Amino acid sequence: MSVRIVLGAQWGDEGKAKVVDYMTADSDVVVRFQGGANAGHTIKAGDLEFVFHLIPAGIVHPDKTCVIGNGVVMDPEALFLEVEELESKGISIQDRLFVSPNTHLVMPYHKRVEQASEERDGADAIGTTLRGIGPCYQDKVNRSSGIRVGDLFDADAMPAKVRENVRQKNEILENVYGQDGLDATPIIEAYTAFGERLAPFVTDTSVYLNDMIDAGKDVLFEGSQGTLLDIDHGTYPFVTSSNTTAGGACTGAGIGPTRISEVIGVVKAYTTRVGNGPFPTELTGAMGDRIREIGHEYGATTGRPRRCGWLDAVILRFAARVNGLSGIAVTRLDILDPLDEIRICTHYTCRGKRMEHFPNDVKVLADCEPVYESMAGWRASTSDARRWEELPENARRYLDRIQELSRTPIAMVSVGPDRKETIVVD
Repeated sequence: MSVRIVLGAQWGDEGKAKVVDYMTADSDVVVRFQGGANAGHTIKAGDLEFVFHLIPAGIVHPDKTCVIGNGVVMDPEALFLEVEELESKGISIQDRLFVSPNTHLVMPYHKRVEQASEERDGADAIGTTLRGIGPCYQDKVNRSSGIRVGDLFDADAMPAKVRENVRQKNEILENVYGQDGLDATPIIEAYTAFGERLAPFVTDTSVYLNDMIDAGKDVLFEGSQGTLLDIDHGTYPFVTSSNTTAGGACTGAGIGPTRISEVIGVVKAYTTRVGNGPFPTELTGAMGDRIREIGHEYGATTGRPRRCGWLDAVILRFAARVNGLSGIAVTRLDILDPLDEIRICTHYTCRGKRMEHFPNDVKVLADCEPVYESMAGWRASTSDARRWEELPENARRYLDRIQELSRTPIAMVSVGPDRKETIVVD
């Protein structure tokens, strides 16, 4: 029996879905425990490609069950679009997808308020995906405004709650942002219909997961976004609205921390970031553009170009500490194949001082200068390698240096998007 967490060790977009898809072969249940449809997890399986925003990536394996836990904020429209795509490609979710009744729902007014806020803030905006995630979590914490999956089955309370929420949000839209308000009636009708469709999937997922663990089943938790977007530990305020770190798996799914046996941090072989906020190793010139084009670094959810930079070992040490990483999975190594030189940030200097640890204050981070170590590239394809020994010598040196600087062993290396393009390290 194993209970493993796979999560992002950078700013998201690390290739977690590929790692989850690979590890699902040795799992019985795959769980999403936080975030919402702002995450885009891309899976390539043979000739098929899927981009998941809510359903765990393990769903493409026909003999696995998947869970959407209470820590997720779920847009039911986005969920059923994914369900329809899966079914159109011959993948049934019947009796394989379970949703917690405590999962909060993203509502149309959440998206409208978030869009209005980002438009008003302009250059000072956080740079969200405009999927209503932050406002939904805000209503969740507000307690009186949040609407959960279980509320959809209360024919009296749900409509009244929606009408009151719409009234409050319309005051904000009209008086703060100068925009037209929303009509509650079509929202109530749409979400009543969503409730009817969701009913077969709803179960007490905390009970289900603990029963599976007690029965000796292997459970895999799939994180979304990345460590540096964690609401408590990330580059606040340029973060998401949930706990993306390992502790979020427990609170977001209803299991105890003593159940966890392994935490794998997914690390892109370089660094990317979407949205605003400081990024010490960002490459704003030709090299950053080159990495972006080779890696096709554009958001799976929004299509926005990702900011690209060299690998930052300060970030990796931080991720190892706050998550208690037992291993790391290095992805997209093949993107660096053509480069003559590869650089890796070993530490920062800030205001004349050496910094080994990631700072808590984004103002300090913005003043940090990366100190690089230069390594020779390998100028050879890694995509056919299936064992560590088959990698070019300089690629192995680069990976060894990542292990040394992060103080965490490498458990897996991905050299392409397909499942088979994976090296498992003993």
